[in-house]
Amino acid sequence: MTALEQSRQILENMLGYLGFYVTVEEDPASPDGPTLQILTDESEALIGPRGEVLDDIQYLVNRLLMRRIPDAPRIRVDVEYYRSMREDKMLEKARMEAEHVRATGKPVQLPPMNSYYRRLIHNAFVNDREIATESAKGDARFKRVTLKKRTS
Repeated sequence: MTALEQSRQILENMLGYLGFYVTVEEDPASPDGPTLQILTDESEALIGPRGEVLDDIQYLVNRLLMRRIPDAPRIRVDVEYYRSMREDKMLEKARMEAEHVRATGKPVQLPPMNSYYRRLIHNAFVNDREIATESAKGDARFKRVTLKKRTS
């Protein structure tokens, strides 16, 4: 049984015990890595505020999978394509803000986000010759990314 199949079994059991009726689809070839897509009528309860419940579910699935297969790849868990849509919206907003920075030269702070989304933003501008990104310092789980003009 592959790591993705085992993680699907873990996820289905976990959600079943919690009383959720779901269908879980496997996507081993996702560009974001092996993904389990949860399809359900109860998506709001599984996503939670700002995707925090979904993050927790993904964390638990990966922790339990690592106990079974120590070198298993990290599995991405999504509900009704929430993560994919959120990432697209976030990157589009960051690109719009970057155009504002290009036009005015003034830095722009994006809303607080977790490390995964901050990394997405940084990677989106890594090859941009005009825009640099910088994460706020500190220990908070959710930090802001600042977009600013690149200085040579």
